Amino acid sequence: MTRPHSLTAALLGSAMLMTTAGAALAADELNLYTSREPGLVEPLLKSFTESTGIKVNTVFLKDGLAERVEAEGDSSPADVLMAVDVGNMADLVDKGLTQPIESDVLEANVPEELRDPDNNWFALSTRARVVYAAKDLDIDSITYEDLADPKWKGRLCIRSGQHPYNTGLFSAFLTHHDEAETEAWLTGMRDNLARKAGGGDRDGAKDILGGICDIAVANSYYVGRMRSGDGGEEQKAWGDAIKVLLPTFENGGTHVNISGAAVAKHAPHKEEAVQLLEYLVSDEAQKIYAEANYEHPVKPGAPLDPLVADFGELKVDSTPLTEIVKHRKQASELVDKVGFDN
Repeated sequence: MTRPHSLTAALLGSAMLMTTAGAALAADELNLYTSREPGLVEPLLKSFTESTGIKVNTVFLKDGLAERVEAEGDSSPADVLMAVDVGNMADLVDKGLTQPIESDVLEANVPEELRDPDNNWFALSTRARVVYAAKDLDIDSITYEDLADPKWKGRLCIRSGQHPYNTGLFSAFLTHHDEAETEAWLTGMRDNLARKAGGGDRDGAKDILGGICDIAVANSYYVGRMRSGDGGEEQKAWGDAIKVLLPTFENGGTHVNISGAAVAKHAPHKEEAVQLLEYLVSDEAQKIYAEANYEHPVKPGAPLDPLVADFGELKVDSTPLTEIVKHRKQASELVDKVGFDN
């Protein structure tokens, strides 16, 4: 028996949604397509429904969000598209799957560099690309440029250079430096590796505890997950073995990536979709983001989880994320050119 073509499967999935949720035809419903983890999204949606009376029918897609909406075409029931990584948000725009919206609330609560210039998407939370350092290491600050310093030879851990977390950082580096400088920087980091680039971000903390490396490049929110005990006692020990440094670019700030959301181009319920986005940048929702996943809120002044506040003040790099995204292909090519993952 042959399997149905992916396009057919996508359209059947859409039909199922329209049948089970009535295509959100009522004015007090909307449909959300998201690749975010259900455990994080559901508390936010429950709170939104309690606050507004609007029911959210949710389709969780681990992969293929853009492909699903593209396959459904004009008849897509999707109202809101939510994803992690600015590259994914930019892809939705590039494929013509979003629409610009006007909202004083969103423009006031989301800094300009953390949203699409035409208001096609807005960041909802951020995660900083930070440096984990051994707790007893005599260091309290570092720049991204310093990671290539030969003094770190054999002392640096990092996941694959082709992972989106790192291509995002390397793309940001290209907005501050030219291609030759970026290639030299990547070569320097490659030469400083204590082990082959790979694994996950939490492996950096694990390997610092194990004495394999002294510093590691990783995302900030993993520290909260480790130190809180959410991952068990073993991971708590990894988190307790490190301190977190908030690196900056020379003459710049700390690189962040985002979770974000957009209103779908053919949203049947645009008004309700905008209401959801506005709610997600409210004080109430930003607090849930901070507590549920140890992320940094996007709304200025929103409270941090104490485990995250302990890192110090985050000064987000002012380079617009849409400018950083333009360098993804170039960054990926440089990773291969210098043999970063070899």
